[in-house]
Amino acid sequence: MDARKLRRKILIADLVWAVLALIFAYALRYGVNGPIQPLWKPFSIFGAEFVVAAALWVALHERMKLDSFRGGWNMPAIISRILLGVVLLMAILLSGAYLAGDYVSRLVLGYFGIFLFVGFVAVRWAAHLFFKSKLAADARRRVVIVGAGRTARELAAKIDRHPEVLWNVVGYLSPFDAYVETSERTGSSPGLPVQTLGIVDLLRTYNVEELILVGASCSHHEMLNLAARCRSESIQVSLVPELYELYLSRPNLVDLDGLPVLQLPQPAPRLTGGLKRATDVVLAALLLIPGTPIVLVSAALLRRQKAKVFCWDVRIGFHGERFRMLRMNVDRNSPNLTSLEQALVQLSITELPQLVNVLKGNMSMVGPRPEGLDRVSRYTAWESQRLTVKPGITGLAQVHGLREEHSSEEKCRFDLQYLLDASPFLDMSLLLQTIWTVAARAFQRGPASSAQAAALRKPSFLQEIVPSAHRSQSGTD
Repeated sequence: MDARKLRRKILIADLVWAVLALIFAYALRYGVNGPIQPLWKPFSIFGAEFVVAAALWVALHERMKLDSFRGGWNMPAIISRILLGVVLLMAILLSGAYLAGDYVSRLVLGYFGIFLFVGFVAVRWAAHLFFKSKLAADARRRVVIVGAGRTARELAAKIDRHPEVLWNVVGYLSPFDAYVETSERTGSSPGLPVQTLGIVDLLRTYNVEELILVGASCSHHEMLNLAARCRSESIQVSLVPELYELYLSRPNLVDLDGLPVLQLPQPAPRLTGGLKRATDVVLAALLLIPGTPIVLVSAALLRRQKAKVFCWDVRIGFHGERFRMLRMNVDRNSPNLTSLEQALVQLSITELPQLVNVLKGNMSMVGPRPEGLDRVSRYTAWESQRLTVKPGITGLAQVHGLREEHSSEEKCRFDLQYLLDASPFLDMSLLLQTIWTVAARAFQRGPASSAQAAALRKPSFLQEIVPSAHRSQSGTD
C-alpha cells in the first residue's frame, strides 16, 4: 500500500475516533439523557476545544510522524509516540483554555485525552493486525531478492517490519551459491544443479511477481539482461542502490530524460545545541534521585562478591575525543556471571552511573552508545559518522535489542537512522521505549537477545548462481 495513502487513512481514523472520544468523555462525566442528546450536546459546549484539538492533531500527526509505522510496526514505539503526542496536545489545549479564561470541564477534557490515547493506539494496532492477517497475506506480492550479504538481509528484515508494503520475500538469488533451496514452509525440495534451470523459469516455478536487485550483486551486463528478461515476462524489477551515504540523507530522484539521478542533500544540523544539553542535565538530575539509592544498594550487594565495585572505561566520544565512562564493575560478556551480576546486567543497573557522565557533558541521555578505542580504530568512514554527536546512555539500536556484544556495523545502521531523524520528540520517545525494553528484559529468561539481529541473520531460502543460471538459459530463450 502507498505510504501516503496509509498515513491519510490513519489520520482520518484518528479524527473519527476523536469525535467518539468527546462523546464518550461527556457521557462519562454527565451521564446520558436520552439516545440523541449525547451526540450533539458535547459539541455545543466543547465545539471550539474540539476544533482546536483536531487541528493540532493534524499538525502533530505529520510533524511528529504519529502514523507510527515509519521505522517499523513496533508496539513500544507506537505507544511512546502516541503518549507524547496526546500529552502535548492536551497540554496545549488545557493551557489555551486557561489563558482564554473560558470555563470548561477539566474532567471532560481529561477523559477526552485518555480516550484519545487508547483509541489512537487501538487504530494502529488494528492496522497492524490487518496487515498481518490472512486477508493481507493473500494480497502480498511474492518477491525474490537478488543479492547476498548484510544489505540483502537487512532489506528482508525491513520488509518483515513493514507488512504494509504487501511484499512476501520467498527467497534470495545469490551469485555465490551453487544450489537451490526452497523456502516453502510446507516442505522442501532437494537442491537442483544450476545448469538445469533458467533464471526466469526458476522464478516462474515459485510464482515470483517482483525481483529486487540489491547493489552490485552480479556484473553490470548480467544485471541488465536479467532485468530485461524479467520485465519481458511481466515480473516487476526494483533496485536498491548499495550506497551507504543514503543513510544520512533523504535522497531526491531527478529524472533527466529517463536517466535517474539521486540527489543526496546535506544532512540537517545535529542536535548538539543548548536545548539538548539543557534537557540532558534536567533529565539526568531527575533520574539521579531514584537512581542513586538503587545504585548504592546494588553496589553494597556487589561489594560482597568483589573488591572493586565501580570502574572507569576509556571510550571514544564526540568528534573522537577520549573520555572515561563510569559503570559498575560487571563484565557482561563473562560466562561466569553470578545471579546478582546477571540481574544487574538484565536491568541495566550497571549503566546508571553514567548519569554522572551526562552531567559532566561527556555523554547525552540519547545517542549512539560509546565504544572503545579498539573498535573505533577499525571504523570505516561510514561508521565514523556515529562520532558527529555525543554518545548516549541509550539509543535507537538499544531499544531494538542491540547491545555491546553486537557488531559496530549492526548498531551503526540504527545510529545513523537516529542522526537522520534526530529531534527532542524522538529522544523522549526513545527514553520511554528504553523503560519498556528494560521492563520486558526483567521478565525475560536467559540472556537478552535481539530480534533485529536475528532478522538480519535470517538464512537464505531460495539460492542460485545468477550468472550461471542466466547463461544456461541463453540457448533456450
